[in-house]
Amino acid sequence: MATVAVTDATFDEEVKKSDIPVVVDFWAEWCGPCKQIGPALEELSKQYEGKVKIAKVDVDQNPNTAAAMGVRGIPALFLFKDGQVISNRAGAAPKAALQSWIEDSI
Repeated sequence: MATVAVTDATFDEEVKKSDIPVVVDFWAEWCGPCKQIGPALEELSKQYEGKVKIAKVDVDQNPNTAAAMGVRGIPALFLFKDGQVISNRAGAAPKAALQSWIEDSI
């Protein structure tokens, strides 16, 4: 499964109502560090298929969700489980670090 593009309109359905944990990546097309972690998140989405959903929210096109989550810098990653944020982190990181963060959190 590839990453899922989530919008302000679909955020509750795709993230908060998901029956599996969801990592949400708040990003933008112009953000260099966001582009650095993109391929790692794609790989992790395939690795965790059926166990963890990886969702991406473009903050330029979906500012309401980013504002509601208090996103001040990107990339910003939030891990949701049962509709609640259980962990978050900011900034780019290598795939191994992202994987450890997910594993330690779920």
